[in-house]
Amino acid sequence: MRRRDGFTLIELLMVIVLLSIVATVSVRFVSLSTRGALDTSARQLRALQAVVISEQITRELREAFPLSVRNNGSCLEWLPLEAGTNYLNLTSGPSFDEIEIASFAQVPAVGNIQAVVYGYGTSPTTTAELYGGADPGPVSETISSIDNSTSPATITLSGSHRFSSTSPARRLFVVGAPVSLCQSGRFLYRYSGYAPAFTQPMPPTGTPEVLAANLIGVVDFDFQPATLQRAAVVQFTFELASDDGNETTTVSQEVQIRNVP
Repeated sequence: MRRRDGFTLIELLMVIVLLSIVATVSVRFVSLSTRGALDTSARQLRALQAVVISEQITRELREAFPLSVRNNGSCLEWLPLEAGTNYLNLTSGPSFDEIEIASFAQVPAVGNIQAVVYGYGTSPTTTAELYGGADPGPVSETISSIDNSTSPATITLSGSHRFSSTSPARRLFVVGAPVSLCQSGRFLYRYSGYAPAFTQPMPPTGTPEVLAANLIGVVDFDFQPATLQRAAVVQFTFELASDDGNETTTVSQEVQIRNVP
């Protein structure tokens, strides 16, 4: 009889075992590759988030009125600088509510803005003077209108105000409502739309916006006032954690506020 060719049972079992090993290795390889890609993507996303947060903070601080920056624990506060010009005449009697100025290159939007007068190389006795609203003082009442079409241009205040000092360079700055950055647990909030207060609020009662939601540890804000040798400097450090908390990304940034009046 003719012999029939084929596989023995042992050979079939060996093939099945080998295929199982190859399949297990392949699945493991694909799983590790996928996990590695996901981890790399998460790190890149966290790094990008850190860059966006630090860049937003940096841009806002560079537009701050430098003498107004103050920090208290995990909160940093400042008055945003909206515009600047030279004044011709400050408020005078009997109403003390009008300032004559050189025309603005770009007129700031009238709202919750105020005029500030400080001399070069000078600083307030305390930063709180910029928030206290004293009369006489360096910060005016809110600006109710700006007429930039006349010569000289004029600023009209919502109430009478006398400035406590003059500027040797006759500089006048317009600042907006205060802005704060405050940490609360794993969140970093930006607060705006609240009234200035002599004592720094922690946190303010304004509108909160979430800048970061995955902080770990404490956000460190450090402010160094301007000197004759350098501009004002703000340093901040924070850490962002992964979803499982096993990895962190540390961000440390130094911001020079060059527009020192």
